[in-house]
Amino acid sequence: MKNSLSSKGLSMSQAQSISNLCNQRAKEISTKLDNINNVSKELTIGTETYIETQGNPIPDNVVYLLQEKASLSATQAFLMENIKAKDELINEIRFEVFDYGVEEPLRPREVSEVLPSEVGEEWSWDQLTQAEYNEYLEAEAYASHIGQFIHKRGTLDRLRAELPNIKTLEFMEIEVGKKTPLKVTIHHTSEQLLTIHEELAALHRGYEQRVNYFKAKVKNAVTSENARIQRERADIQSTANAENEKLRREYTDACSKFYEERKRASQEFEAKRQERIQEAANLKINVAERFQGVIDTFLNQLK
Repeated sequence: MKNSLSSKGLSMSQAQSISNLCNQRAKEISTKLDNINNVSKELTIGTETYIETQGNPIPDNVVYLLQEKASLSATQAFLMENIKAKDELINEIRFEVFDYGVEEPLRPREVSEVLPSEVGEEWSWDQLTQAEYNEYLEAEAYASHIGQFIHKRGTLDRLRAELPNIKTLEFMEIEVGKKTPLKVTIHHTSEQLLTIHEELAALHRGYEQRVNYFKAKVKNAVTSENARIQRERADIQSTANAENEKLRREYTDACSKFYEERKRASQEFEAKRQERIQEAANLKINVAERFQGVIDTFLNQLK
């Protein structure tokens, strides 16, 4: 909006007072002009004369009055436009929104550690050489089959248990009432069976020791590898924790700096805005020359 605001000129209170006076004087002129008519009417009854319509012919200075009224209206419009312009300017400054123009720091994504998993015996068996694994398979087979033969309820155990109870002579009834001798031939002696048992037991122990050796090796390898993995997991976790702590610390510092600088910028913005509001509040109306005559007339009345 165009305006005539300036550091020098008519104050807003003066402008409002003069605007009111312009409006008042314009109403007075309007009243005179609105009551103009063409005729006056009188009624005479006896000695008494009654006025039915008051005559108000066009004043001799009607041109002057109309020009004065127009001048008053123009002057008032000029003053009100500038009063409004000043109010709008002050409100525009008052309702300005502070815009820092800098994005707030983004919270960093934490480092996600990838931790190795613990191993089981399947992994450990895979660590044996092919020769070792073949030896284990062989030893387990020998230990299993020899053990089944010599252990309780095995063939050799049964033979040794039966041998002392075998009778050297038995009879079989082939015909009713007639028994026929049955020849019994013993193949083994207790000493022979004991010798075989001791030989096989010694072999079994040897193979079983190898089987247990490989099983222990596998278990120990699992224990050792998992201990190493746990140390590695701890190192990875420690490194990730340290990195995440560093990221959090940097983010906190960045936020603190951001908020401090934004607060300082906001305070500076507010201080400057208040200065501009005060400057706008001090503005006056620089009266255009065409309105100066009317203004001066009413200023003299206000003194």
